[in-house]
Amino acid sequence: MVSKRRLSKSEDKESLTEDASKARKQPLSKKTKKSHVRDEVEENDSVFVKLLKTSGVILKTESQNQLTVDQIVFQKKLFQTLRKHPSYPKIIEEFVSGLESYIEDQDSFRNCLLSCERLQDEEASMGTSYSKSLIKLLLGIDILQPVIIKTLFEKLPEFLFENVNSDGLNIPRLIISQLKWLDRIVDGKDLTTKIMQLISIAPLYLQHDFVTSLPEILGDSQHADVGKELSELLMENTLLTVPILDVLSSLRLDPKLLTQVRQLVMSKLLSVKLDDLPVIIKFILHSVTATDALEVISELREKLDLQHCILPSRLQASQSKLKNKGRQSSSGNQENSGRDCVILFFDVIKSAVRYEKIISEAWIKAIESTASVSEHKTFDLAMLLIIYSTNTQTKKYIERVLRNKIRSGCFQEELLQSTFYIHYLVLKDICPSILSLAQSLLHSLDQSIILFGSLLYKYAFKFFDTYCQQEVVGALVTHICSGNEAEVDTALDALLELVVLNPSAMRLNAVFVKGILDYLDNMSPQQIRKLFYILSSLAFSKQHEASSHIQDDMHLVIRKQLSSTVFKYKLIGIIGAVTMAGIMAADSRSSNLTQGRTDLSNEEYTQVTSLLQLVHSCSEQSPQASALYYDEFANLIQGGKLAPKALEWVGQTILNDFQDAFVVDFCVSPEGDYPFPVKALYGLEEYSSHDGIVINLLPLMFSQDFAKDGGRMTSKESDQKVVSPLCLAPYFRLLRLCVERQHDGNLEEIDGLLDCPIFLTDLEPGERLESMSVKEHSFMCSLIFLTLNWFREVVNAFCQQTSPEMKGKVLTRLKHIVELQRILEKYLAVTPDYVPPLANFDLETLDVTPPTTAAISAKIRKQGKIGGKKRKADGSKTSSPDTLSKEDSSECDPTPSNRSQLEKEFKGKEERTSVSLQNYHAFFRELDIEVFSILHCGLVTKFILDTEMHTEATEVMQLQPPELLFLLEDLSQKLENMLTPSVAKRIPFLKCLAAENQGVVDGPRTKVEEYHMMSSCYQRLLQIFHGLFAWNGFFQLENYNLLYSALEVLTNQLKQGEPDQSLDELLSQSFNYLQNFSHSIPSFQCALYLIRLLMVILEKSTAPTQKKEKIASLAKQFLCRVWPSGEKEKSSIPTEQLHTLLSVYLEHTDSVLKAIEEIAGVAVPELINSPKDASSSMFPTLTRQSFVIFFRVMMAELEKTVKGLQAGTAADSQQIHEEKLLYWNMAVRDFSILINLIKVFDSRPVLHVCLKYGRLFVEAFLKQCMPLLDFSFRKHREDVLSLLETFQLNTRLLHHLCGHSKIHQDTKLTKHVPLLKKTLELLVCRVKAMLIFNNCREAFWLGNLKNRDLQGEEIISQNSQESTAEESEDDTASQVSKSKTTEDAENDEVSDGEKEQDSDESEDSD
Repeated sequence: MVSKRRLSKSEDKESLTEDASKARKQPLSKKTKKSHVRDEVEENDSVFVKLLKTSGVILKTESQNQLTVDQIVFQKKLFQTLRKHPSYPKIIEEFVSGLESYIEDQDSFRNCLLSCERLQDEEASMGTSYSKSLIKLLLGIDILQPVIIKTLFEKLPEFLFENVNSDGLNIPRLIISQLKWLDRIVDGKDLTTKIMQLISIAPLYLQHDFVTSLPEILGDSQHADVGKELSELLMENTLLTVPILDVLSSLRLDPKLLTQVRQLVMSKLLSVKLDDLPVIIKFILHSVTATDALEVISELREKLDLQHCILPSRLQASQSKLKNKGRQSSSGNQENSGRDCVILFFDVIKSAVRYEKIISEAWIKAIESTASVSEHKTFDLAMLLIIYSTNTQTKKYIERVLRNKIRSGCFQEELLQSTFYIHYLVLKDICPSILSLAQSLLHSLDQSIILFGSLLYKYAFKFFDTYCQQEVVGALVTHICSGNEAEVDTALDALLELVVLNPSAMRLNAVFVKGILDYLDNMSPQQIRKLFYILSSLAFSKQHEASSHIQDDMHLVIRKQLSSTVFKYKLIGIIGAVTMAGIMAADSRSSNLTQGRTDLSNEEYTQVTSLLQLVHSCSEQSPQASALYYDEFANLIQGGKLAPKALEWVGQTILNDFQDAFVVDFCVSPEGDYPFPVKALYGLEEYSSHDGIVINLLPLMFSQDFAKDGGRMTSKESDQKVVSPLCLAPYFRLLRLCVERQHDGNLEEIDGLLDCPIFLTDLEPGERLESMSVKEHSFMCSLIFLTLNWFREVVNAFCQQTSPEMKGKVLTRLKHIVELQRILEKYLAVTPDYVPPLANFDLETLDVTPPTTAAISAKIRKQGKIGGKKRKADGSKTSSPDTLSKEDSSECDPTPSNRSQLEKEFKGKEERTSVSLQNYHAFFRELDIEVFSILHCGLVTKFILDTEMHTEATEVMQLQPPELLFLLEDLSQKLENMLTPSVAKRIPFLKCLAAENQGVVDGPRTKVEEYHMMSSCYQRLLQIFHGLFAWNGFFQLENYNLLYSALEVLTNQLKQGEPDQSLDELLSQSFNYLQNFSHSIPSFQCALYLIRLLMVILEKSTAPTQKKEKIASLAKQFLCRVWPSGEKEKSSIPTEQLHTLLSVYLEHTDSVLKAIEEIAGVAVPELINSPKDASSSMFPTLTRQSFVIFFRVMMAELEKTVKGLQAGTAADSQQIHEEKLLYWNMAVRDFSILINLIKVFDSRPVLHVCLKYGRLFVEAFLKQCMPLLDFSFRKHREDVLSLLETFQLNTRLLHHLCGHSKIHQDTKLTKHVPLLKKTLELLVCRVKAMLIFNNCREAFWLGNLKNRDLQGEEIISQNSQESTAEESEDDTASQVSKSKTTEDAENDEVSDGEKEQDSDESEDSD
């Protein structure tokens, strides 16, 4: 008999009891036994005693019965004695009567139930050393077993309600134990009946024991009967649920019975105790089959809410106890019990998913099929992790499910954190698998998946033990050293979080992190900063003096890097040193990593200053290294993390050094032999000859160039330390931030630098541009770049000052920036190989070179403007003149008189557009995000004072279009490149942008130059709004409030919004507000951006269909508007943008077919009948040049629309059939109109579109329409035939197009011919099948189809010249006609298919 391991505790208790009794009854030494034998031997002359003695058992009265022979020998002797006795079978009754009399005495009965003492030598024993009891030996004899069992069950009720004996023995349990593991059961059915009757009357604690003993008592043949009775008992007595289910799991039962019991148990699952859960779950999983696995697991995961079972009492207390090991709790046993139950519960599940494939797969599918975010539980995530660790075959499947759930937002950080908090006892055992999964997720390309992988590391470190923490750090270090940028960034961020989360634990693993210092070569500056920040945070903490070894190692590394002659390593050393100094001198008020620190001690102050002085001395020989040092230091101060004592030292040092290096008195004229006359330019104040200051830029720059050229300095010059002008902007930024931090934003101490002039020369090139040397050009370019970067940093510094005087000066500086950029473009256009001075000094920017496109700008101008005009007319940004067809170029070439006029009027503009400063973005200092607060300023009144400080005059200033465009272009570029976390900074500027959006352009009444400027501002503004609202981060829950705030800004422009509006209301009002600007859109590009912006707003709405028609109406309005053309180009509408807008119109309109018919049937004929250069009056954007765009979009949308229409079925109603048939009639009519346009517009791109989308349309007709015709033919015969005839004419034209392509041998066209012909042949067969299906085969006939070109002329091939008859046999076409008699010899008009064609194109073969 086979028994399975059970989870109940009763068996353990019973076995313990038996063991205890055995221990108490262990036989004494043989000498002792022999001395007491005579006194204890039962002297009874009954048959029972004699037969036992004869067979080898001596009964004792006060000790164990003695077995003188082997157990098997005894059973055999007794059986033979009884069987051969003369009075058999009556002797059995006498024997049993003697037994009953003997066991009347309770002590004797107890002895019979306990094991016998063996007297024979163990070596001579053939059996086991364990001795059975007398009763069990007798039960092993078949002829005695039934009567012995009957006697036992008659005796047992006497002891049911008695207390346990003083010796601790429980007689009922001893009696039942005699029935376990019998070699053979003579009457199993009777035994089953007796046990079940006994269970029904026994007290609860014995019922539990009796039930759990059933599998060890009964044979397999009795399992079914016992199962039925136990299931009935389960319904009556819920207190026995656990033992009954435990037993049912061990029995071989009918699946239907198991299903019934499982359903009963599942209904009670919500009310079970945690202690009972393991057994119940084991039974449920044991009873699962392949057919119902998914259903059972789905129901199980819905009803199994472990969070409510685990958290309320035991586990919260146990977690508290684990964290406070020193304190003892009175509820310790309960805590341990609860913890054990949880572990046991998950052990059951682990065993099931490891060994039962159907359970693991069903569990994964149940989680995968859960769609709602709110329906996912911590148990789901824990199960995926458990299955991932136990079943290697499902790892890829689980990873795929996890990735999909993460992308859809079902698994978020809150759920993961709760999972670790609730199930950490189980998850800590599978830590290696969790880390393996995290490693796999970090290799993903999706940012959300990478973030989830880093969270796995984070919570594994937080909740697991020291060993797991070490493994987490080791895994993260491996990621950092991998070289994959995304992995490195994520792993460093994770390490940084761990340092903040648990500094003491991270400090134990600092040796691993320190090893990353060997891999700095492949890390970006930002990554190096993070690494040194992590190490410095671990090393410098006042309450942890044990970190000195990390400090020493960091000092060694940084000194080594700073002293390196390799520039790259020096920069790494600067970054590391400044980062470390920031941690060492951190302000305790703003730092979480330096808790308990006050202001710097003298020793710390000395360490910080000496480190910074070391960096300064090591970098002063390299302008780039110095500039990086200043920028790094400025970023440190901007973060506000420097202690006041250190900040004061920095402020004093920097201010003095800056004045000495870059500032000179106005009255001191520069001395030296300069290539250009030096002048003080761009001053905002009138200075007398003896006061004021000047930025000494040109002399410094000349000195630097002079030193490069190897010129010798005088002794006076050599004594003075020459600072590179490259450091001017970085040094000023450091100075400004230091003063700002010391004086709470007040910059009065350095406000003279806002309006002071600069030593430059006349920058406007004028006529001398061509006569200057290349070196002079380069010198002037560098001078302008440095001046621009100085002005940019000045604007960064003073943009937030509140006084009108300051605001006016900032606006003036912005104007200077725009002017200088215009001049710079002129110089760059004639300086092809020029490389500007660096403005940003990170490692990424060291190898930046300007684009080579600027180098050919001079050649473009020399070649003339015609090529440029052709490019503009074609509407393509990348196309060159030779890609245009002859007719296009002839149409686009303006008259010579117009060309000369354009050259004169817009010569300056052409030069500006020949070089784009956007390509030089890396060489300009970045504008701070605070600069855009200038958009708030509106009108600024500037007071001009006389010498006595009286108001001499007032000047009203405001932001002008060129400056506005400059700011908007910079903001647009920032939005494109901005990192995801920085999006919160975008929202404050929405208000000012929305304000600027009103009335930017009043129409083309202004001057052309101003109109283009304002149009560009409008476009940039819409581009910024589109980039802002298209950010996918708004869909994340934590950014919901940002979207809400942004929409409120827009709605408040329309009317003051009501508080607590829903998101849909805000979206609708924002949509209406933005839609109002459609009438003032100045250009087609702006129109497209407005449409895109409205579509982005629409995507976030829960009811987007309500606004779809408005999008379509607006798109049509823009397509029907006459747009102003550019000066040098034929059309101002780029082809890609026209394609996009037309697609938007057709995708959003209610009826695509009607819209296509309107364009192709009305607007295109207008174009055909109009003059050569004219356009359609209905759609002015439709011209001969843009026809191919319209044709391509209409064909694509038509095919897409019919492809999305579901095929008809016979089950559909007649009304549905009629509606679909009508729809297909309209679609075929539109297709016919479009196809026939190739007779007029037969250019190669049009024919290519026709071949490509014509085949796709025919394929859609085959799949979607032909099943409909199968069921509609009988009721709508005429309509179907008419539809096929119309379609047949279209397919004939496609056939002609195939012939045309082969004649012209155009490979771009001919590659589509084989597939198209195959599709047309399939159509012939399908039409024939449809007619046969409807018993109308006579309507199908074959005729001759001749090969013709697009003009209808017959194509003469070699074969046809030899034999016209053969050709007619080779070329066949099918036709559907209303009458068989109306055959046309040439089949020109009515052949149904040309859809159908020649099945054998031998004469067309090449």
